[in-house]
Amino acid sequence: MSQGSGPLNSRRQFLKRTSCGFGLLALADLANRAAAAETTSPLAPRAPHFRARARHVIFMYMGGGPSHVDTFDYKPRLQADDGKFQGAKNQGQKFLKSPFKFEQHGQSGLWMPEIFPRLAKHADDLCLLNSMHTDVAVHGSATTQLHTGNFRFPRPSMGAWTVYGLGTENTDLPGFISFNGAGGTTNYASSFLPASFQGTRIDSSAGGRNGNVANIQNPRLAADLQRKQLDLLGKFHEQQLAHDQVNPELEGLIESYELAFRMQGAVPLVMDLASETQATLDAYGIGETGTDNFGRQCLLARKFVEAGVRFIELGKGDWDQHNNLKAKLKANAHAIDRPIAALLNDLKQRGLLQDTLLVWGGEFGRTPAAQNGDGRNHNNQGFSMWMAGGGTKGGYVHGSTDEHGLRAVEKKMHINDLHATMLYLLGLDHEKLNYRYSGRDFRLTDLAGVVAKDVVA
Repeated sequence: MSQGSGPLNSRRQFLKRTSCGFGLLALADLANRAAAAETTSPLAPRAPHFRARARHVIFMYMGGGPSHVDTFDYKPRLQADDGKFQGAKNQGQKFLKSPFKFEQHGQSGLWMPEIFPRLAKHADDLCLLNSMHTDVAVHGSATTQLHTGNFRFPRPSMGAWTVYGLGTENTDLPGFISFNGAGGTTNYASSFLPASFQGTRIDSSAGGRNGNVANIQNPRLAADLQRKQLDLLGKFHEQQLAHDQVNPELEGLIESYELAFRMQGAVPLVMDLASETQATLDAYGIGETGTDNFGRQCLLARKFVEAGVRFIELGKGDWDQHNNLKAKLKANAHAIDRPIAALLNDLKQRGLLQDTLLVWGGEFGRTPAAQNGDGRNHNNQGFSMWMAGGGTKGGYVHGSTDEHGLRAVEKKMHINDLHATMLYLLGLDHEKLNYRYSGRDFRLTDLAGVVAKDVVA
């Protein structure tokens, strides 16, 4: 991200709007400290390696492994072979057709199932990635790889790498937000990167002024006394830094304290939904059974993008359908269909979609064969994700699985390739975004990763 005057001016304006929440703390003092933060904070915006298509990321994590052959990877042959044995000579499991009707939508003619009626209206905005594959078919390890690029050891998450590379546009807010801790703590942590770049968990379930970061308010000290306390603590930290010369952990701790102080005024204001119209709340499905939770996440994601947050992760779990596929998948689709469609509409109307990259998907897909009669097992050999906005090609399908949807066969896209492509859209070269730790250089894509440039508009 360029360090031009635009984002910083916007941040100063945002600061003026949020300063009223600090009570006794003078606006002038806040403004002076904000100006200093712009030049010294590790979260300050930094220039990308090359021209960026996207400035923000909204990653929608569907925990449990959505069935691609029932959502975004239509397989006519699977429908025709329903009930036939997958293996040779009547051995193995039987193919299970999708219980949902598929139709083509938009000028692009993308195939979409009936369970996404609102999202189908955005077919020409979606870039389907139908040749995804990953290394393991175990939820925990595959989820870790999706978030960090490696399933063996905890590594910095893709959100942490993004903020490390680009900073963020509003240093009164976290650069990386994870709603409800989607994916677990490891998957939004910074690992060996400085703590400044880790994700901040925000609970979206309460909504309004109460849907907040835990312990965001200090019940014991007013803002001016907190400031004095932090200044005193800061002097002790500076003495320790002068002694140590280099102490990244302590530097990260100092910044986290300062960020937490600034967040007290900024976060509640952004998360307040009182200023939103009833029409907007209805569009996102807020207040309605099934759509309320994810609807709040999507609306808050739009608000945080507007406020300058770099990377936002949303979450909807329970996609692990080993049985009762039709009813469970239909309920999941209902929970996200209206909120995502509303988010795409909102971003478009506000001119934000063009530089906000949306990414949707889970840790793996499901088998085309039946499990327990009416369910599907884990499948890491081929599955679907999708992107939208942020310089991606709308109404486009990248790659494919075989005729039944078991394995990726054309333009195969590994998780490392996905990360390389996301970073490319953000203006970052995945091979140059390195961090030296324990004597070697690490990166999000490890020793792999190929940018899928044909998904770029």
